[in-house]
Amino acid sequence: MNWSFATPRFATGCASCGSIFDAPRLKRELADIETKISDPTVWADASRSQPLMRERKRLETLLADDSELARRTDDIEAYFELAREGEAVEPELQRELPALETFAEKLESKTMLSGEMDPMNAIVTVHPGAGGTESQDWAEMLMRMYLRWAEREGFKTEINEIQDGDEAGIKSATFTISGDFAFGLLSGETGVHRLVRISPFDSAKRRHTSFASVFVSPEIDDTINIEIRSEDLRIDTYRSGGKGGQHVNTTDSAVRITHIPTGLVTGCQNERSQHKNKERAMKMMRSKLYEYELDKKKAATKKIEDSKLDIGFGSQIRSYVLQPYRMAKDLRTRVEVGDVDRVLDGDLEPFIRGYLKMKREGGIPAPVEADDVA
Repeated sequence: MNWSFATPRFATGCASCGSIFDAPRLKRELADIETKISDPTVWADASRSQPLMRERKRLETLLADDSELARRTDDIEAYFELAREGEAVEPELQRELPALETFAEKLESKTMLSGEMDPMNAIVTVHPGAGGTESQDWAEMLMRMYLRWAEREGFKTEINEIQDGDEAGIKSATFTISGDFAFGLLSGETGVHRLVRISPFDSAKRRHTSFASVFVSPEIDDTINIEIRSEDLRIDTYRSGGKGGQHVNTTDSAVRITHIPTGLVTGCQNERSQHKNKERAMKMMRSKLYEYELDKKKAATKKIEDSKLDIGFGSQIRSYVLQPYRMAKDLRTRVEVGDVDRVLDGDLEPFIRGYLKMKREGGIPAPVEADDVA
C-alpha cells in the first residue's frame, strides 16, 4: 500500500478541534453554569436546578468529546511522524484512521443537534400497515433495527408495550431509547418505511411489498409544565398476554391511558406493579401531549404531520429492497446504502447524517414516490 505521509486531513487545523467544537466558548459556558449551581437557592427549586444540571452534563460531554478528538488526532500525527522516520506503522494507521473518521462523523452529527428537545430520550412507536402477517413481520424487523442501533450507540432501551402478531411479527410496539441526543438523532426516522422482498410466508415465493410506520417523540421530564386534568383521562387496566418473553407478564397490572380531548393513548405492561405501569404510561402521555402541542405551534411547517400519511404507496420516507436487488434508500435525502443487511442490523449512521445535514442546509423535502421495482 502506498502511503502519503502528509498530515492527515482530520488533523488539519485541529490543534483545538475548532472545526467541530469551540472549546473556549464551551469552557466559558460551563464556568457560568458552575457559578449558578454554586448558589444554594438554586437547589430549592427543581425547575431551576435540573435544567442547569442537564446543561452542565451536555457541556461536559462536549468538552470530553473535544479532548478525545484531540487525543486521537495527536496519535495519528505521531504515527505519521514515525512513518516519516522509517518506522512500520501501516497496521496502526489502517486501524486508527477509519476509527478517527467514524468518531469525527458522529461528533459532527452532534453539532447539528441544536433543538430544544434534541438532547432528550426518544420514545419510538412502530405500527404495521395493511397486509397482515407480512407487515407485522416487517414492523418487528424495524423494531429490532432500532434496538440494535441503540445497542451500537451504547444507549439503554426499554420495551413499554408490545402486541404480538397473530402468526408472526407485531401489531404494535412502543419502546424508549435512553441516551444523550437520542431524540435528536432519531427524529428523522418518523414516517413510513417500505420493504420489498421474497415473502417467507408465501409458499409460491412471490415478491411482496410491506409498509410500517415509525413515530418518534421526545421523553419529557417532570420539569416541563404539561397540565393533565384527571377528568380528561380514562385509565383502563387489563391482563397482559402474548407469546411470552421478558417484556410480558401475566398479572392484572397492565395499564392503558386515554387522553379524551385529544384521543392520545399510551400503555405499559412490562412491570409487574400496576402502580409502576401507570407511572410509566403517564410519563409517556406527558411526552405525547408535549409533542401534540408542539405540532400545533409548528403547523406552518407541518414537519411532523407531513410524515403521518397513510401507511402505503407514495407516503414512504425510506425503501429497503431485498429483491431483485439489494439497497436501502432514503427518499428525502437520496442517501443510498447497498449493504441493506447492515442497515437492518442497526447501522443507521448514513441516514441520520444525511437527514441532519439536509435539515441544516435548508430543510427536508417531502418524501417522493419510490422508484418502481421491476
